[in-house]
Amino acid sequence: PTHRAGAAAAAADAPASDPEPKKATAFAVGILWFFAHQLIGVGNDVIMKYTGSTLSVAQVVFLRFAFATLTMLPVMFLSGMDSFKTDRVPLHVARSVLLACGIALYCKGLAAAPIAVVTTLNFTIPLFTLVMARVFLKETVDATRWIGTLAGFAGVMVVMQPGGAAFNPAWLVVLLSAAMFASLDVLNKVFVGKESFWAMIFYTALFTTCISAVPAAMAWVTPTAAQLGLLAILGAGANLLLFCLLKSFSLVDASALAPFRYTELMWSAAVGFLVFGEIPAATTLIGAAVIIPSTLYVVWAENRKNEE
Repeated sequence: PTHRAGAAAAAADAPASDPEPKKATAFAVGILWFFAHQLIGVGNDVIMKYTGSTLSVAQVVFLRFAFATLTMLPVMFLSGMDSFKTDRVPLHVARSVLLACGIALYCKGLAAAPIAVVTTLNFTIPLFTLVMARVFLKETVDATRWIGTLAGFAGVMVVMQPGGAAFNPAWLVVLLSAAMFASLDVLNKVFVGKESFWAMIFYTALFTTCISAVPAAMAWVTPTAAQLGLLAILGAGANLLLFCLLKSFSLVDASALAPFRYTELMWSAAVGFLVFGEIPAATTLIGAAVIIPSTLYVVWAENRKNEE
């Protein structure tokens, strides 16, 4: 989830750069690119969870986006100097503020909750997006989509167990991060297509680095060589993840990819168990069984509305 919010809107708007293979082959290759994007995202989660246990959240965010900015520079230069042109600095700053807050909360959530729980709660992003689109964009939301949204948040209650002995208030930061990523999606709904994909990625990473620099400096702990290496991989991985997403969207429609988004829970549960010894609770799986159909329905209804 990476912190993948907003990328889908930009990637879907980008044209395919390769000659289109046969339809069935294109679909299979597109799905493989999508799975690669998910696996890189889960790997990034592992790095953030590990480094966030010894470094401050602000420092992890700063170094992640500093390395992301540096690894984007060769791409920008290869694309030509025109790729640096932008007349939407306020948009990039707004995106960066939301992204910095979202990633910081997400990193904090990873430190407090199992990876499978964080992944499940981040499936609520489309639900938050629907609510925010209604409030800020004045989009019409019919009764059935409201029902799907309410059912999804009921699934959140199953995972969170408020009032129960297992309730952990620290998990609420994951929902706050989902709300931030949804805000990013709403912002992209307004501006998508008005800025090149690479410019959006580069300037968002650059401004997020600048925004997180002061809080990171205030809580700075000298990272080890191993930590720096992991965070460099995290920064490069963030860009590689977006590249894989771009490739998948160039071959397969966003609506066709929507159901495959939930395989990320399988990857995150497996990695959480293998790396951190985390076993998903029954309530997490039951909650996911409620949230996943709800968000699938909301996404399907949104696509149907756009087709009409």
